[in-house]
Amino acid sequence: MSDEEKKSDTSQENRDLFAFVLMPFDKEFDDVYKVGIKETAAELGILAERVDEQLFREGILERIYRQIEAADLIVADMSGQNPNVFYEVGYAHAKGKLCVLMTKDASDIPFDLKHHRHIVYGSSIAGLKDRLREELDWARSEIVKLRSCAIEVALKDIASNLEQSKYMATGTIDFKVDLVKKRNDTPTELHAIYFYAGKGWTLHQDGKKCGVTGSDIRDFDSKYMLTPPVTHFVRDTWAQITFTASKVLAYVTKGQELKDAYRCQGRVVVRLVTSEGVFDHPFALDIEVASVPF
Repeated sequence: MSDEEKKSDTSQENRDLFAFVLMPFDKEFDDVYKVGIKETAAELGILAERVDEQLFREGILERIYRQIEAADLIVADMSGQNPNVFYEVGYAHAKGKLCVLMTKDASDIPFDLKHHRHIVYGSSIAGLKDRLREELDWARSEIVKLRSCAIEVALKDIASNLEQSKYMATGTIDFKVDLVKKRNDTPTELHAIYFYAGKGWTLHQDGKKCGVTGSDIRDFDSKYMLTPPVTHFVRDTWAQITFTASKVLAYVTKGQELKDAYRCQGRVVVRLVTSEGVFDHPFALDIEVASVPF
């Protein structure tokens, strides 16, 4: 590795974190933003900004999307169920961004987002600062740790199918996960891969059922064991792991009919256990599971 490449790797790991803030633009949120979010983030060495603080030439929507993509994490105030904030959070989840959600009222968090990390702060700015400091400190440690991981992880080509019987509908999701070592010339040993998801799923890899146990990560129910495709990574090594997840999505009950499609939304984590440490790679999923016509 050249001196310039080493310098690039080091700067990538050590650069400051950027938190992009999504929230309603209303004076009633001024203290929430300036005191509750921005000051708390600054205390942890994190730059937190809203789009209205920035100078830019492109349209505001394009700017918001670009800043979501550029951010290390997203802080979003869901108070009042603002439709713009909801849409932007959906975009952030689709981009796989780590999101910290917050609200004055717990009822503002939609049911399908309640499993995400969120803070209910009521009218207490002091309470918000305490809770947000804890969440941002956790987020910072996770991001810094991932920056030091020599093996990059990416979800690729997710496909799905729905099978229906007279009494139930079963969804199947096919995953492809790319593992690439682009940095660091020192060889990396990959000892194990784990997949974290909600309860009720069954995973198969290479035609064999994967082992499963209870999760040791908050907000997840199950931890599945996957077999690494290779165990020795040197620079520019590429490998791919494929597996299938299936789950009964609906049962026929009195007065109800099965649907032609179901939406599976949520978060998953791919954990790599390597010679350099343990690294958790979170991903947001939003997949429509429908029958494939033949």
